[in-house]
Amino acid sequence: MASRSKRRAVGSGVLRPPGARVQRDDEEEEDEVEDEDEDEEDSDEEEDEKDEIVDEEVNIEFEAYSISDNDYDGIKKLLQQLFLKAPVNTAELTDLLIQQNHVGSVIKQTDVSEDSDDDMDEDEIFGFISLLNLTERKGTQCAEQIKELILSSCEKNCDKNMVEQLDKLLNDTTKPVGFLLSERFINVPPQIALPMHQQLQKELADAHKTNKPCGKCCFYLLISKTFVEAGKNNSKKKWSNQKKDELMFANAEEEFFYEKAILKFNYSVQEESDTCLGGKWSFDDVPMKPLRTVMLIPGDKMNEVMDKLKEHLSI
Repeated sequence: MASRSKRRAVGSGVLRPPGARVQRDDEEEEDEVEDEDEDEEDSDEEEDEKDEIVDEEVNIEFEAYSISDNDYDGIKKLLQQLFLKAPVNTAELTDLLIQQNHVGSVIKQTDVSEDSDDDMDEDEIFGFISLLNLTERKGTQCAEQIKELILSSCEKNCDKNMVEQLDKLLNDTTKPVGFLLSERFINVPPQIALPMHQQLQKELADAHKTNKPCGKCCFYLLISKTFVEAGKNNSKKKWSNQKKDELMFANAEEEFFYEKAILKFNYSVQEESDTCLGGKWSFDDVPMKPLRTVMLIPGDKMNEVMDKLKEHLSI
């Protein structure tokens, strides 16, 4: 389990589990049907079961913990929802994030009781945040695959000048690039992102002071899950020019990173998407096409991004 010294409350959220059940207020009704015939009893039980299943909102308190070995499966699963079928070694990436657990956190439910749903695991991860320094990790398979994925997507969707600029920035060893990862279940509210990002920035500053890995980042690279209304733009060459007001961000707070990015483009993942997280979304009955939005934010703009997060996500 994660170190208790790093355990901290990060607020509450409303989750809507499928088939959530309402607790029965009384059980005395069971004795009242003894004199009824068997057919009526069966009918009543069927109706009760139907009435029990409702679309109930469940309030859950969250806490953040240091990343540990126990979090391997949860982190890898969340990474796979970001990369989908892209050729990125998520197993190696997960291992690296666990090894450098002086930065990053996982979100878990606070104090899971024995009376909780049988499917609820006290180590279940609802989200995580961390950073992989692509410059420091140069030569590892996952770091090289991430850079190749971004550059190849840029080549397919952007002009030559942007490709050259991105290639230069990703391979400039004098200006480290940190790949910022912030993934969570889709029904975890964005307010939880504020303390997570604040803590990560503190940890990165501490790592820089003590010369630990990930400490120095001149740029922050994000791959954000975004969506656009189907039919708005059907040309693959124009995905990179998608207007900001047409994009919908799965993690709402990442719009503020987008505003400060000096380099950004989109690429479609429609053909890779085979889950609701990837490609079968709709908003107000409007079908959406899934994209990935790549952003490169200068390190000296992060304070402005954090100010925006405080302004819009403070509870």
